[in-house]
Amino acid sequence: MNRALRRSALTVALGLCFASNVHAQSNTAGAVFGQAQAGDTVLVENPSTGFKREIRVGSDGSYRASALPTGNYRVTLQRADGTTSTRENVTVNVGTGTSVNFAAAAASGATTLDAVQVTAMAMVNPIDVSSVESTTILTAEQIAKIPVPRDVTSVALLAPGTVKGDAAFGNLASFGGASVAENAYFVNGFNITNSFKGLNFANIPFEAIGEQQIKTGGYGAEFGRALGGVVNLITKRGTNEFHAGGNIFYTPESLRGDGKSRYSPSGLLVEDNSRDKLGDETIASVWASGALVKDTLFGYALVQYGRESGIRNFGDNISVANDSETAKNPNWLVKLDWNINDANLLEFTGFSDKKESERDVFSNPQGQSVRQNYLGTVHDENGGENYVLKYTGYFTDTFTLSALYGTGEYKRNNYAVNAAGQRLVYDGNVSPDNATGIVGAQGCPLVTDGRPDAVAGLIPAYTSSCAFLTGADTTAHNLGLQDARDKREQFRIDAEWQLGAHLLRFGYDTDTFKSRDGEASEGGAAWRYVVRRDEEMVRRRVFQTGANVEVDSRAFYVEDNWSITDNFIAYVGLRWDSFENKNGEGQTYVKQDNQFGPRLGFSWDVNGDSTFKIFGNAGRYALPIASNVAIRGSSPSLYSQEYLYYDGVDPVTGAPINPHATGDARDALSYLNNEFGTGKDPRTVTSRNLDPQYQDEYILGFQAAITDNFSGGVRAIYRDLKRGIDDQCDYRILAEWADENGYAIDSYNPAFAFCHIYNPGSDLDIQIDIDADGTLEDVYIPADRIGPKAKRTYQALEFFAEGQLTDRFFLQGSYTWAKNKGNAEGGVKSDIGQDDTGVTQDFDYPELMIGSEGYLPNDRRHTLKLFGNYEFNDQWSAGANFLYQSGRPVNCFGVNPVDDDIGYGNSYFYCDGAVVPRGTAGRTSDIYNLDLNVAYRPSFAEGRLALKVDVFNVFNRQDALAVDESGEDSTGNSLRDITYLTPTVYQAPRAVRFMVQYNW
Repeated sequence: MNRALRRSALTVALGLCFASNVHAQSNTAGAVFGQAQAGDTVLVENPSTGFKREIRVGSDGSYRASALPTGNYRVTLQRADGTTSTRENVTVNVGTGTSVNFAAAAASGATTLDAVQVTAMAMVNPIDVSSVESTTILTAEQIAKIPVPRDVTSVALLAPGTVKGDAAFGNLASFGGASVAENAYFVNGFNITNSFKGLNFANIPFEAIGEQQIKTGGYGAEFGRALGGVVNLITKRGTNEFHAGGNIFYTPESLRGDGKSRYSPSGLLVEDNSRDKLGDETIASVWASGALVKDTLFGYALVQYGRESGIRNFGDNISVANDSETAKNPNWLVKLDWNINDANLLEFTGFSDKKESERDVFSNPQGQSVRQNYLGTVHDENGGENYVLKYTGYFTDTFTLSALYGTGEYKRNNYAVNAAGQRLVYDGNVSPDNATGIVGAQGCPLVTDGRPDAVAGLIPAYTSSCAFLTGADTTAHNLGLQDARDKREQFRIDAEWQLGAHLLRFGYDTDTFKSRDGEASEGGAAWRYVVRRDEEMVRRRVFQTGANVEVDSRAFYVEDNWSITDNFIAYVGLRWDSFENKNGEGQTYVKQDNQFGPRLGFSWDVNGDSTFKIFGNAGRYALPIASNVAIRGSSPSLYSQEYLYYDGVDPVTGAPINPHATGDARDALSYLNNEFGTGKDPRTVTSRNLDPQYQDEYILGFQAAITDNFSGGVRAIYRDLKRGIDDQCDYRILAEWADENGYAIDSYNPAFAFCHIYNPGSDLDIQIDIDADGTLEDVYIPADRIGPKAKRTYQALEFFAEGQLTDRFFLQGSYTWAKNKGNAEGGVKSDIGQDDTGVTQDFDYPELMIGSEGYLPNDRRHTLKLFGNYEFNDQWSAGANFLYQSGRPVNCFGVNPVDDDIGYGNSYFYCDGAVVPRGTAGRTSDIYNLDLNVAYRPSFAEGRLALKVDVFNVFNRQDALAVDESGEDSTGNSLRDITYLTPTVYQAPRAVRFMVQYNW
């Protein structure tokens, strides 16, 4: 009988019984709710901090303590007759509700339950019947048991429905078929997403993360500005008990697997990586936490230092430079919590994620695997400091208010120092009269040899001992600004109000994101030797940008969690987003007001005991235009190109000698996209009927308890991009309009922007000074003359399970079957590595979209994830992390045989003169990966000392993650037997990581 009583108590404590109360999602806190006798009082307190809330049970027998800081709580029922019942170790996680139902216990006759202390297993994530979201929560304790790289993306990739994005964009995840540029990231409620391109976010020291919440779909109206997923981080915090510690993670070069060299399918050595060294990596952290004033003021502080080094591109036979890099990460975090009194809390979070790197560059003659002279050093500084202040007030038992203010800075500084010690800095001054724009020493020109026989190694390539310094490991081959940076200022206010069966939440937030950015070719121009019309020529291309730009976002939301019955809740959320984008002159070029985003959902606790949940939701999600769009699209930029004859090649720089005009008008100087280096009138940049891009999402699923501590479920997901935003650059339709309306077009008018931001599939309604008379004309082009509508759909079935199979065996996993189809990936273009978020080459010309509909780069048909940990005894444990994933679609890009004057080279879904529809040229290899670890906590150290070894990619599998998809070069010569389908990125080789940690 006692065993049955304890099992019933555990079920009550772990189950999230709805009990005519509901929980609304929060981005920083959780809640405790449940049933008791009307008029009783419930005391919720955290013994570690002294924080407590006293809630009176309502007339309907329900109570709720909201906006609780995450942690372990004691919940005590104080009855009117003076008796009490207590639940110990009630865990509150971010964004979830924990039910403690005293009424259920009383009804069962458990009159002595107040003597029972319920302790939940740390690895159990109970079924949350109060939520309609698709969410995975991993605590620091869980993450420590899994062999996983210590970064936010790697942890996010453990969640169902996430796949690793293309390596061209760094270490990022794709959520539910969206591009890697469409996610949102938060720390303690502060938005840390880098809105410049959406391809970065501020990183807190990993050791400081207390919980990571991964929202893969169905998130409520409180969250917006994301079409993919939301990653929500909660930091560790101090308690009354003093704690301190330190650890070192060390990954030695000597235990890494060798990198794989790149060979074409025909056996041609494309990249010799046999002498590359990935280098050692060391990360050390020390921390301390405790009470500055007992039960009142708490602090947590951490300092982390990381260092890594390596040698890459050591003598690649296709590169013109190779490098050795050293990176340093001196980071810190401080978290302060002030319990002013039981009704008012104040929190402060400050952290730095600065990273400094130096890359020594050496010359490497093209076509030879030889390291030659030292050329110079490239310096990069990234990251900055972030500060967040948050207030929470519990004004009544039913009304809670919070307010947050935060600022953040992210530097993207870049400069180079050549072998003579001279600094090369781009000044950001965009003008045709500014020549190179490079201050200090004259840099080396970028020179590539695109002649088919040279690429194939049949003839010597034009080489250079003055290899391009700054672009040694980039695709842009440009020098950035020394003072490039991003700054964010955010304010938000959120309120929660319980009105009987309705839990209302509403809030407002503003977000100002300012960026400074620019780039230019190091040597002032980029040269490429080609065969054009059966003649050898050299192409000269000049590119310069530089501007200060801004995105202002604001949003208002309101949501209602309605308890229709004791075990059925309905969720209704409404959100209005507004976005304003400003160019380098501070002028508004896009303004979108009150994009409406409704959210609907339900959760049915079928059995009324949290053992079987059916849930569903439907929502609309909007995304602002990234601020990088204004750098070229609405600010001064210079982009010119011409084809020239030449008399020879400079043996040092590799640049052409005496380049001169061919006399053919098709080869003459042209300003691509009419970028003359002068300002653009914002009225001529954006279609006047532009609407925000948005996506609709539908989810239906269930989750059921398999055992007391293990659950599983299934959900079906459908996402549909209803409206996109991109740019189109087809000047021909403007010339046709001018001819039809009696205007003499002047395409070299600086006010005549070729590229315009619009909604693909919609009409273009733009103002243009089309005849250069100083007056803007109203130009209207119907959609059927521009190009297709942006399309992207995602269909998936997710099977998931998690919990404790035994007291010592924690297991979590998922299998996802998915299809990701359409004609546009989203903000970026993975199949060619283009990171111009929001303005990729998609939709520039209708010819580029011929054959574009098919399976998208993030289409991974099958994904299986399994991870967990087994404790052999109190000293030894082992963990595993397994991934299987099917390959991604492959294209064949080539020249459009009717492309006479667009100038997009081999950017079309054509090969050998015929259309090759998207994704029909095969798939990359399936991926298998197994990581293992073993941990030892010696008994003599009384739990203070921990030793661990992680082995990543145990079997050292190095399958191709991406391949070269260019079936032809830019002049139409076939690359099928040269470089086409050559792997460009492999799985990371085996690595071994050691950890030593001590706590006291």
